[in-house]
Amino acid sequence: MTEKYIIPAQTRIGHVHLKVADLNRSLEFYRDLLGFEVTLEYGSQAVFISAGGYHHHIGLNTWHSKGAPPVSKEGSGLYHTAILYPTRKDLAIIYERLRKAEYPLTGASDHGVSEALYLDDPDGNGVELYWDRPKEQWPAKENGSLDMYTNALDLNDLLKEIDD
Repeated sequence: MTEKYIIPAQTRIGHVHLKVADLNRSLEFYRDLLGFEVTLEYGSQAVFISAGGYHHHIGLNTWHSKGAPPVSKEGSGLYHTAILYPTRKDLAIIYERLRKAEYPLTGASDHGVSEALYLDDPDGNGVELYWDRPKEQWPAKENGSLDMYTNALDLNDLLKEIDD
């Protein structure tokens, strides 16, 4: 039997690479609506995008998927990509952009540790846009483990962040 290994606490998910059917359509969503910046174009088949100048947080490619149908909700694969915003106000701002663009949400939840908006990209890939509450505010059970839950997110209250 192998020795138990615990991944280092500083480990992070570096990037997500998505197969898409139409690169321009995906850029309209990730770049034009969500605000990611293009860092590299790999011919007409792939684009790398980022927040804040990182080499890439998301890769988009059509190498094996050009013109393919949307992802099946019933099959195996990626459930969603989660994009962490630094503040609740930032989440409110992107929600307002989505609302003005009439881009449909698939859900909006308060998980105790975080607040999240859920939607699908143009290829049917799930996307979670969220912010984490400060760790000291995370709900805990008596034994110290997290007490996460899923309640409806008050979107009107979220929009008040923009006015403050």
